[in-house]
Amino acid sequence: MKTFIMFMIFFVPYGFIVAGVMESGWMIVLLYSMMGVGTAGIGLGVMHDAVHGAYFKSPKFNKMMGLSMYMIGGSAINWRIQHNVLHHTYTNIDSMDDDITPKFILRFSPHTKLRAYHKYQHIYAWFLYTLTTLLWVVSKDIVQLRSFKERGLLKGQGVNYTRAMLFVVLSKVVYISYTLVLPLLFSGVGWGFVVSGFILMHFVAGISLGVIFQPAHLTEEVAFPLPNEDHKIEKSWAEHQMFTTSNFANENKIVTWFAGGLNYQIEHHLYPRVCHVHYKAISKIVRETAAEFKLPYIANETFIGALKSHSRTLHYLGTHS
Repeated sequence: MKTFIMFMIFFVPYGFIVAGVMESGWMIVLLYSMMGVGTAGIGLGVMHDAVHGAYFKSPKFNKMMGLSMYMIGGSAINWRIQHNVLHHTYTNIDSMDDDITPKFILRFSPHTKLRAYHKYQHIYAWFLYTLTTLLWVVSKDIVQLRSFKERGLLKGQGVNYTRAMLFVVLSKVVYISYTLVLPLLFSGVGWGFVVSGFILMHFVAGISLGVIFQPAHLTEEVAFPLPNEDHKIEKSWAEHQMFTTSNFANENKIVTWFAGGLNYQIEHHLYPRVCHVHYKAISKIVRETAAEFKLPYIANETFIGALKSHSRTLHYLGTHS
């Protein structure tokens, strides 16, 4: 049902846009913003589970559903390597977890170089989050795929670089064609409204993803471990996840529904191949087991509380070396 709803939030407004039945340009902009909600919803509640192999029992059908990433402008190949392989294996480890590597003018790890402008990142980070999906569409996937090739990560996943790059580029062409070019041709309103709507769609999607993903690993209590002299992390993998991951708003049904259960980030990291609809039930067992073995179970009670904690973390990382 969630999958159906998210796809409808994306495609119903799109249908009205290309049908040319809207006389007001501002209505086109509003419809695009609704598509932004659908974009985030598909990414969080559908694609994410599928690429993890947690949507269907069948790997074939998971792969098919994972293609929805291309439909919303991203790359399933890149996401699988960045997210499944690097982030889930090396969570919050500097130079290994791509999610905390230096991002433009953002500092997400206490082990990266502190610069003067970082002291303002708790302010400007929120605007940069809005650019997340737009950068995926324009440049990130292409640059990242080249980086994965140089690091030998494509070979490890059995991915042919040439074919993958061709597929990524063609998917971008198709995405731009149907989300921007067709509306320019058939919406019946000025190009300024269409372009503005397209950009707003990505702003909405970007900030939606940012406020869900960032409070999961960048809050005040999480750790940023470094390997020892033997290049090993001293804690076991499961213990490591407990120290580097944070839950939030676990009693908020609306947040849980829209976020695809990713507010139960601890459970997701321990059981990434389990569908997110089971995380609430699993969380009771995980919390009890953590207490039994004296391990942390980091959780912010509210969504707003998690965002405040994330903002304070950005401020700390921007002012302390």
